[in-house]
Parts: sequence; C-alpha cells; structure tokens
Amino acid sequence: MTTAIRNRDNWPIAAAMVTFPGTLPDGSSVQNQSVEQWGKTLGQVVDAGFTELDPTDSWLCLADLSPERRRDFMALTKSIGLTIPAISTARRSVIDPERGDEHLAYSHRLLETAAEIGCEAVSFGLFGPLTPAQKAELWFWTADGVKNPDDPATYKKAVARIRELGLHAADLGLEVSLEMYEDTYIGTADGTVKFVNDVDVPCVGANADIGNLVRLHRPVEHWLSMIEKLAPYLKYWHVKNYMRVEDKAQNLIASYPTSMALGIINYRIAIQKALDCGYKSAFLCEHYGGDGLTVCAMNRDYIRTLLPR
Repeated sequence: MTTAIRNRDNWPIAAAMVTFPGTLPDGSSVQNQSVEQWGKTLGQVVDAGFTELDPTDSWLCLADLSPERRRDFMALTKSIGLTIPAISTARRSVIDPERGDEHLAYSHRLLETAAEIGCEAVSFGLFGPLTPAQKAELWFWTADGVKNPDDPATYKKAVARIRELGLHAADLGLEVSLEMYEDTYIGTADGTVKFVNDVDVPCVGANADIGNLVRLHRPVEHWLSMIEKLAPYLKYWHVKNYMRVEDKAQNLIASYPTSMALGIINYRIAIQKALDCGYKSAFLCEHYGGDGLTVCAMNRDYIRTLLPR
C-alpha cells in the first residue's frame, strides 16, 4: 500500500478496460492475442492520455497468463508508459453456486499476480454472470440479474471467503476493495458497511461504485446518504455517473450513462468526503455506451480538478 503523498498531479487514475471486449468479433480471445495486438489496444488508452491502467479481467486475465506471457504484457505496458495500480475482477463471485470454489482459487492467484506486478489493490465482487435477459437488453441493468440468496449460511460463507482473501492480501501488502452491486450482500450502503465490519480485516474496504446503484430503474437510497455512510470504509474506487429521472406521478424511473460532472452523483462532494476520511487509494474510471474511453478520459481530467494541489 502506498505511503507517498498524493496530489492532483500524481494521483493514480486508471482506465478501465470494460470498454474493450474480451472476445473479439471473430470469436478469438484477447487472452490469446500477440503482444503486438495487445499493444494496438493499449495504444488507444495511451492516446487518450492515461498513464494508469486496470486490465480488468473481463478483458484480460493476467493471473491466467503463463509467467512468460505476463512478463511480456508488463514489458509492453512499461514501454508505452502505463502502470497498473490495481486490478478488478468482474462476475467471479466466490459464492457462485457452480463455480465459487474455482473463483476463490482464481482470486488467490490474482492476489499473487497483483503483488508480483506491483499493484496496490484488487477489487472483488459478489455479483454473478449476466443472465440471458440482461444480455438481451440495451442496458443490462434494466433487467434483473443473479441475486445473492437470503440465507445466513451463504452470507457466512461469503464473509469467510472474503476474510480469507483479505488475510492473504494483508500478507502481500495489498488492499481488497469490495465492489457494490445490486442484490448482493454489498448492494446497499448499510449492507456494505455491515459486510466489511463482519469481515474485520483492516485492508478490506468498500469499492463505493454507487453508479451501479443509481442507474437502477427502481427506488434507491440517495447518493449522498450512501457516500456519508461509506466514506470511512473506502478503498480502491470505481467511479462513473448516470443521469437519473424520477417522476412519481407517472410511476417512472429511468437512467442513462453520462460523464461524472453531469450525472446525478455530485462527485465534487463525494470525493471531498472521501478525502476528509483519509482516502488515499487509486481511482478507476468506467463508462458504458458510446466512446467509453473518451468519456473516461474526460472523467479523469475532472477528478484531477477535485484533488488537492
């Protein structure tokens, strides 16, 4: 974990690779691409002005590359001026009813990989794969997804497995950040605070990705209330924003992605509250729809204006 003093000029703000598919139009996988092909994609990230990258395992699973291929990837990132402050997992829940054990083993490998390449943090979540109904929608969050069961034994298992990962991370000098996502045990501010306290490992905290919640076409807690509860627990933070429209008379709730500065969450307030609570971790810029990379770059520049000089 970092001890360096951070300011708006050196704070790590990474590009998420969720804007790039892991499976290419011809059916091949990014996992099997050549270094040159990886370079063509990462060149776009550099051209957008980023100096930090989160590979995001929906794009590339660093932990599943051979040691030689992983060294090649890291040599590529270094050669084009990219560093990796943290890595995020996507839809690899350690309590998945079919693949939970597999995901737990992968998560341990990812922690080892993160330490090997010099990361500060790894983000884990308890959300499952997209359902067929979600895949059929323009915006997947408008359809119900996999829910964590209302079952004390499964909750206890989730806490135990995240604690196991947290203790491993602590041994490696890493943070663990738990990504908020609807209908999971960390799908509300109160639930996230409870879960982090139940895990009770100092390096484990909250990834307050409340953009995942304000985009839902259903009632949700006000963003400011969530941030006030979560600020003392924040670790590596995924940030994005949405416009949200509510019309109770018409029984209407709708949302769509937009830049951090224009959306319903006021990040000027949210980030200041995090800083007031001692937040020192990296940020990850995400965006869905349109030219997501360009919007992420806009968001990066906006974030820098909110950080201390």
